[in-house]
Amino acid sequence: MKVHIRHWRMVITIGLLLSITLSGFAYAALGDRLLGRGSKGSEVTELQKKLVQLGYTVGTVDGKYGSKTEAAIRRFQKEHGLRVDGLAGTQTIKELKRLTGQSTNASGKAVGYKNIDTNLLARAVNAEARGEPYIGQVAVAAVILNRIADPAFPKTVADIVYQPRAFSSVDDGQINLPPSASAIRAAQEAVTGSDPSGGALFFFNPAKTSNKYIWSRPQIKQIGNHMFTK
Repeated sequence: MKVHIRHWRMVITIGLLLSITLSGFAYAALGDRLLGRGSKGSEVTELQKKLVQLGYTVGTVDGKYGSKTEAAIRRFQKEHGLRVDGLAGTQTIKELKRLTGQSTNASGKAVGYKNIDTNLLARAVNAEARGEPYIGQVAVAAVILNRIADPAFPKTVADIVYQPRAFSSVDDGQINLPPSASAIRAAQEAVTGSDPSGGALFFFNPAKTSNKYIWSRPQIKQIGNHMFTK
């Protein structure tokens, strides 16, 4: 009888330990382990939500790392200069967290995501940087947001975009075209704080303009066909 009781106590103990282990596995924080095809759990759910937030398609947000999640990770890695292996490792997750972080006040308290007209921003990116590399599209969106933060410019995306003679795409009507998927992602990424332009306030195509004013601006860098300047 005593042997029988000890046997069941051992079974129950092992069951509890296994339950605790699996619970910890299921609720691990994003970044605690390498995620890849076949991974499951709350970290995968969080990963999928961050990808969706940036405009990537993952199918159903179900906590299962399948082919669509892997494809989204590969695309994210390619567009952000990361090693393209389809695995959500340390660097990939770090970049995802950086791009989906919340705005904070001076004390570091999260205050929610920036209230920006991302649709108009995406249309501006599409109109001004269609055909440019993805990082160049993010940079164009960042320029518009940098202007909002500068006292010399208006304070909304609409006022920046529609400022007279500010963007040729407004004059020729291209601003009204529906934005591409990459333009939408680029706008969303810039809103989260990404700025490949290096703080630029202007951009132009050196091959298409001889404007003395724009050429006189301090140049920061060139991305694709655009030169970004202060």
